[in-house]
Amino acid sequence: MNLFAKNQFEELLKNGSIANRERAGEVAEDLTRQPVVKLFTPWGAATWLLSEIDPEDRDIAFGLCDLGMGCPELGSVYIPELLAIRGPFGLRIERDLHWGPNKPLVDYAKEARKHGAIQA
Repeated sequence: MNLFAKNQFEELLKNGSIANRERAGEVAEDLTRQPVVKLFTPWGAATWLLSEIDPEDRDIAFGLCDLGMGCPELGSVYIPELLAIRGPFGLRIERDLHWGPNKPLVDYAKEARKHGAIQA
């Protein structure tokens, strides 16, 4: 399975373009942006809620990352590393096909810090 559906990848790129413009001060920061995709390890507690991909380096995504150790954080993730991870029996990171966002990424982050894990 691909980590992203085509429409998700396009939305992640669009969000990345907007985020780059925010960082450059060209547009106001949007704290209401929602994550686009939820990834997880089917054999463990790691979860990623990704909101954007850098259009200048499509190997870099940004979102809420939780490796299952009680310290979820907002940050960048290197997509080739996610693709290289193998669990028991060769399992790979999967996309949650039935998940959809219901709040901004910053709200997921606040909740995750409170509970020590992503609640999605």
